[in-house]
Amino acid sequence: MVIALKMGWRHLLFENWPVDPDVIEAHLPPALEVDEYDGAAWLSVVPFTNVAVRPKGTPEWAGVPLPEINVRTYVTYDGVPSVYFFSLDAQGIASVIGARCFHHLPYYYARISLEGVDGKVRFDSRRRHPGARPARYEATYWPTGNPFAAPEDPLGKFLVERYRFYTESLDGGLRYTDVEHDPWTLYPAAAEIETNTLLRADGFAQPTANPVYYYSPGLDVVAFPSQRLADGA
Repeated sequence: MVIALKMGWRHLLFENWPVDPDVIEAHLPPALEVDEYDGAAWLSVVPFTNVAVRPKGTPEWAGVPLPEINVRTYVTYDGVPSVYFFSLDAQGIASVIGARCFHHLPYYYARISLEGVDGKVRFDSRRRHPGARPARYEATYWPTGNPFAAPEDPLGKFLVERYRFYTESLDGGLRYTDVEHDPWTLYPAAAEIETNTLLRADGFAQPTANPVYYYSPGLDVVAFPSQRLADGA
């Protein structure tokens, strides 16, 4: 990405599992450190939709929608809490190509549908990326309680209040992107997960612990240009 992008993230489910830190460490670039909460690393699947994705400074009507689901974990570099993505599946072919070329993100083309039914969100994603391992996610999710500010909840803050993410470029270099948005508002949530083969496609066994669910109606985001670490890590 060579310019900043503005977008809205909407109707998010944060599906989170505590896992052994060694499991996560084996999948990370050496320069990144596993971030732990209560002695565990955390692995998350996050379905949602992007709305009005556009260059910063252009009007909202010029943006495009982009339903997406990602698999992520939580890391630090030089003490900064950050996110590391293992995979991101998205609907738009042009957006997937752009994200791979300019943002160095492991995006995969998928066929995705997201719809609201009786106060619940129905999400269905099927990976169609040529040459990629197949991956499917089918779920219905919904908020179950009162909203709360993520910075006031220890686990919620750990999982979502992060403003930098890391990726690896094709040459093995480590890159980062900073994002800017208001603090998250979360709800406790429930979910019916019918199919999830995303973790297996990314080389993980299905976690044995029960997941922790959070829902957010969303917020608006600015993502700044991807940068290579100055030390060349």
